Amino acid sequence: MTTPAQDAPLVFPSVAFQPVRLLSVCAALTVVAVGLSAWAGYVMFGVFFGIGLALGLLNAVLVQRSVSAITADAHPLKRKMALNSATRLLVISAVGLAIAFAFRPLGLGVVFGLALFQVVLVLSTALPVWKKLRTGDPDGAHDELGPDIRTGSTASSGNPASIPDQMTKD
Repeated sequence: MTTPAQDAPLVFPSVAFQPVRLLSVCAALTVVAVGLSAWAGYVMFGVFFGIGLALGLLNAVLVQRSVSAITADAHPLKRKMALNSATRLLVISAVGLAIAFAFRPLGLGVVFGLALFQVVLVLSTALPVWKKLRTGDPDGAHDELGPDIRTGSTASSGNPASIPDQMTKD
């Protein structure tokens, strides 16, 4: 018998999220943006771009903290996670848009910084996972990604739960 989706426990695997690495990437991107915008004669665009990257990094760190706090509960609720995410995104978006509006047109750099940060975040978390999948190291893939979602323990096989080990030996 399977558990309905709404009654399933909320479990998130840990991902390859490294805030210090992201901070260094954001700092480098800010230096490049300030340099290019200074060359074009609009230094403040680069500064606002860096502020957008900083807001994106703040959001990512807050996501990590909220996920760990919510999943630490005995019975984590998906509704609590959704409300937390919606509130946090509303605040970050409102701050970014307020800066963009108050300092227009150069303040739009904040919006571009937020958008680029999302691309950097996805790449920095997806590339290590993709690399492990391409190398064909099923045991190592779960070690780096954390506990198996289905069991809560580190998996010893890279097979999905629906494919028994006997079927993959063929």
